[in-house]
Amino acid sequence: MSRKVGELARRINAKLYGDAEMTVLDVTHDSRQAREGYIFVAIRGLTVDGNRFVSDVMRRGAVGVISELEPPVGFQGVWLQVKNARIALAEAADFIHYSPSRGLKLVGITGTNGKTTTTYLMFALGEANGEKSAMITTVEYRIGDETMTAVRTTPEASDTQRFLRRALEAGCKLAAMEASSQALHLHRCNELAFKVAIFTNLTRDHLDYHKTMENYFDAKKMLFDGRIGTIPEACVINTDDEWGRRLISELQQKGQKCVTFAIETEGADFSANEINVSLLSGTKFLMKTPKGVFSVSSPLIGKPHVYNILAATAAAIELGYDIEACIKGIEGCFGAPGRFERVPCDVDFAVIVDYAHTDDALLNTLKTARELAQGRVITVFGCGGDRDRSKRAPMGAVAGKYSDLVIITSDNPRTEDPLKIISEIEEGIKTTSCPYLKISDRREAIYAAIQKAKKNDVVIIAGKGHETYQIIGNEKYFFDDREVARQAIETIKEIAY
Repeated sequence: MSRKVGELARRINAKLYGDAEMTVLDVTHDSRQAREGYIFVAIRGLTVDGNRFVSDVMRRGAVGVISELEPPVGFQGVWLQVKNARIALAEAADFIHYSPSRGLKLVGITGTNGKTTTTYLMFALGEANGEKSAMITTVEYRIGDETMTAVRTTPEASDTQRFLRRALEAGCKLAAMEASSQALHLHRCNELAFKVAIFTNLTRDHLDYHKTMENYFDAKKMLFDGRIGTIPEACVINTDDEWGRRLISELQQKGQKCVTFAIETEGADFSANEINVSLLSGTKFLMKTPKGVFSVSSPLIGKPHVYNILAATAAAIELGYDIEACIKGIEGCFGAPGRFERVPCDVDFAVIVDYAHTDDALLNTLKTARELAQGRVITVFGCGGDRDRSKRAPMGAVAGKYSDLVIITSDNPRTEDPLKIISEIEEGIKTTSCPYLKISDRREAIYAAIQKAKKNDVVIIAGKGHETYQIIGNEKYFFDDREVARQAIETIKEIAY
């Protein structure tokens, strides 16, 4: 596939310097990807200015550059000057790849919690309805059976469009993707034609970036209200969430189609009752839908997953999928790694690894653990460094309220002092009567929790989930909570026997 430079300039409303007849094969924001036939978009980021790499990309054979600046004196090649390089990147990627999202049933999922699992469920429901599917998640990117390591929750626009073109050419009919608030705000989702957009919930997170909850909500709303260049055909929204109710009100005033799901709120289009959760058998409930009431059995553990299942099913019905096939798809979907994932072990207590890294997510995880535990709940967690500090004390308070013992430790401290982070979490725990320990070394903290566990206890290791690394300073080290937990279990078994 290719486009003429002149056509591209008109599409992105750019001032063209150079030969309009030159051919462009692809577009990238990453100078390391630049090669013959590519055009490079020079984005001025928070720490790096892409214009610094113009000479490098031209040496690599690039056709030229898209930039907010005028071309440098003596520049040899094509130069397209635009008002906003990020918006131009999204528009150029969509144009060069011939709008692949319009050939797919594209579902976008946004919200603070539940995005990843809901994306996995959408993938499973597409496959259960006989359609090859693709997905973009925090954990992995997938086209049918092919998996790729995820670089970020929502890739840059050029990477997403390239991925969707590959998915379309591979025969996919459905694609589901997480749409993070930062990605929406940075225009990475611009020009994507979503059939359905899902809003899971909104709780405190990323305020280091967005500053206020209003700004955070406004970024999420971009997926629904047309500011990304397209309006979804249907919006699936959680009405148990106060921000969800506000979103529905604002969208309905504009005449947009809203489909609702809820557990607590009466009158939702998709709802659940008679919810039963078990560590051994997963989650069962009755799902009320416009097509009738159905018995649902899922291997996913916990009430939060009921919301995810309702959201995915509502979106699937909007796409025209068969409800009975969807029920079977739910039964076979084990969700994302690191989301209330039980560590296999033949001891008389349970060890759960979960990605919960906000106070609301930790609340949901610990409520589930409390409902399931016949013994104590022991919680191990920390907070990431160089990230939103406002959630540290609230996470401590939540952990203290719903645990019998808390061990505060390091997450990814990055360039912050781990002990300082721990002290900020400690302020929240002090508001409760829960006993706690401070062990900054995460491995030692996990070992300590498992050594203290007794029959029928539930050990929750929260914050990192599927991640297989820890960032200390500027270095990344291999670290997998699940592996460390298994090693700790083997150690206590050796001591016991």
